[in-house]
Amino acid sequence: MSIRLERPDQPEVLALIDELDAYQKPLYPPECHYGVDVSALSAPEVAFAVARGQEGVALGCGAVWCGPEFGELKRVFVKPECRGKGAARAMLSFLEEQARARGCAVVMLETGIHQHEAIALYQRAGYDFCPPFGDYREDPHSVFMRKPL
Repeated sequence: MSIRLERPDQPEVLALIDELDAYQKPLYPPECHYGVDVSALSAPEVAFAVARGQEGVALGCGAVWCGPEFGELKRVFVKPECRGKGAARAMLSFLEEQARARGCAVVMLETGIHQHEAIALYQRAGYDFCPPFGDYREDPHSVFMRKPL
């Protein structure tokens, strides 16, 4: 598996994002969806990464938005058949390195309360629970986490 920075508007990557949305949307009310669209993922302050298998097939993706006070993970997703094999952890490490290289001292994230596997992954990677940050407000469907880099 390889992970590198790529454009998010590739058809194969858009299919990954659609798969993520199809998984998340039934779990939460519409007002509790905080995913960003492809145009936001293409912004200069965003590092967007794609994990690819040996045949070059996209297996996962993720982004880190790097602001002046913190970095924020967005759209981190690994295909279900690739989970438990280190792909998500590798993607997370790659995105943390991108944030560090762009001067971020801390990475934050918002995820849903029903995404137990993701929460466990973030905890194993050293993320701690925190209050809402940035423009987020308290939301009973959300979990907020942070990790100093």
